[in-house]
Amino acid sequence: MNENQSRSTNLNVEPKRRILIVDDEPAVVRLVAEILRDGGYSCLGCHSGLEALELINTQVFDAVLSDVHMPGMGGMELLRLLREEHPHIAFIIITGEGDIRVGVQAMKEGAGDYVLKPLNFGAVLMSVKQVLERKQMEEKLEEYRLRLEQMVEQRTLQLRQALSRIENTYDETLQALATALELRDDGTAGHSHRVMTYAMEIAAVMGCSNDQMRSITMAALLHDMGKIGIPDAILMKTTPLTPGEREVMETHVVKGYNQLNCNAFLSGAAEIVLTHHERFDGKGYPQGLVASEIPLGARIFAVADNLNALTSDRPHRRGSSLDAVRDRIMRQSGKKFDPQVVSAFMSIDLEHWEEIRSGAVRAKSWWNADAEVVPAPSLHETLHFLAAKG
Repeated sequence: MNENQSRSTNLNVEPKRRILIVDDEPAVVRLVAEILRDGGYSCLGCHSGLEALELINTQVFDAVLSDVHMPGMGGMELLRLLREEHPHIAFIIITGEGDIRVGVQAMKEGAGDYVLKPLNFGAVLMSVKQVLERKQMEEKLEEYRLRLEQMVEQRTLQLRQALSRIENTYDETLQALATALELRDDGTAGHSHRVMTYAMEIAAVMGCSNDQMRSITMAALLHDMGKIGIPDAILMKTTPLTPGEREVMETHVVKGYNQLNCNAFLSGAAEIVLTHHERFDGKGYPQGLVASEIPLGARIFAVADNLNALTSDRPHRRGSSLDAVRDRIMRQSGKKFDPQVVSAFMSIDLEHWEEIRSGAVRAKSWWNADAEVVPAPSLHETLHFLAAKG
């Protein structure tokens, strides 16, 4: 056999498992070492727990066999230290027949096994073999667990990235749909985003949760979804509606609810769409809900929608000033609107409402407490801001 073949053969030979034997009786150490060497193990012996710790801290061992009773540090104390500092090392306690309970306690505290004095050669070999095999299996299981965790983390990251791409596409679709809805209704692009921003500002003052804000955001953009099912002759009519036509028009909230509620992502928004024409005094539609029976998001939306409607220019009239609209909303507190929502609305400076109305700033209290003059947020920005907050 040449030198290269010899090296190749040596590389394929599994190194011997190293065993440290700890006993204050030198004869026992020599006896156990002889037993284990005959079994194919590499052995080293010492006579105290402290000496064992020094060896373990400087050399590599696969297992430790330690007597229970030794001067200074006993086997149980050595076991406890190794469990904390060297958990990868298998541990076997050596105890007398009268100390079986000590052996059982050692196993409860992390020992792999115990053997009894006087030592039985076969029992010692079998114990070491089984403990090392079990430790090897534990290590393989731990490696598998770590690999599995890494795979899960990788798959989770991939899933999040995929969901983010889907969400971005979903947001863009909703924005396009909202724009189409408002153009079909009154030809005024952008009013849904203004209502959304007004509503978010009030919701922030009222301490709404991120889930509530998400629902309000979606509802503000899609509140007129049900008008898709309303005939143009009624939707586009410039003269007052007849009672029958009014009845048909009012069905748009139920239609919108039915269209949105089939999507779990939009279920919260669907509730607001259904109830955004309810009144605090119970005189609204479609259910005649009263006060807190109306979802908070719908009560907030009602004030925001009226604020936008009354301040916006329409073909047949000019929009009112914010100061005048504030007075009108205040007079309807407790009637059309929730007094708490009106109070939150009134707590915001008129100048700030003017800035939001012009689209010059974000809704300061929920988006950025130190906002500068910047464009109003898009739906995509809004949802991602809320996702980061929640």
